[in-house]
Amino acid sequence: MSIHRPGVRIVPIHGKTPKIHESVFIAPGCTIIGDVEIGEGSSVWYNCVLRADVFTIRIGERTNVQDGSVLHCDPPRPGDPEGSPLEIGSDVLIGHMAMCHGCVIEDRGFVGLGAIAMNKSVIGSDAMLAAGAMLTEGKVMEPRSLWAGRPAKPMKELTDAAIMGMRAGVMHYAENAKHHAEALANAPA
Repeated sequence: MSIHRPGVRIVPIHGKTPKIHESVFIAPGCTIIGDVEIGEGSSVWYNCVLRADVFTIRIGERTNVQDGSVLHCDPPRPGDPEGSPLEIGSDVLIGHMAMCHGCVIEDRGFVGLGAIAMNKSVIGSDAMLAAGAMLTEGKVMEPRSLWAGRPAKPMKELTDAAIMGMRAGVMHYAENAKHHAEALANAPA
């Protein structure tokens, strides 16, 4: 379900209108275009662009896309009949200024600040792409792994404490989104 959100541009294109659960927090300055679906309890923070003008973007529940991030995809074409949709699971953390392009981020995956995940790459469940890293096309991160660098390479397996820290981050953003929604509702026009 899509509702009016002040300061947010929701743009239908090519007959596709974003489908956004009514509980989703979308901060002012965001632009969401085309065949985008965002699940319950998720949040999209200030000045993000989600552009599904050529294929699909799917975001699960309780996922957060932090400030200034860019999400896009690639269509099917000769030599690539499946294309590169952007598929983001539930309870995912996407850090500030990240770029996710036609990749898969499995449930509870983490994309660090300023990181890039390219077409057909996969960030496994409970895995972390470190801040500033670049996961190149087709690379697959195993669950619970930490990858870093440009290009990103496997560094180590994440500890239970690190995974619990990521889960705490998901809860923090879910709660913080409620506070921001309230503050914006009460802010002077």
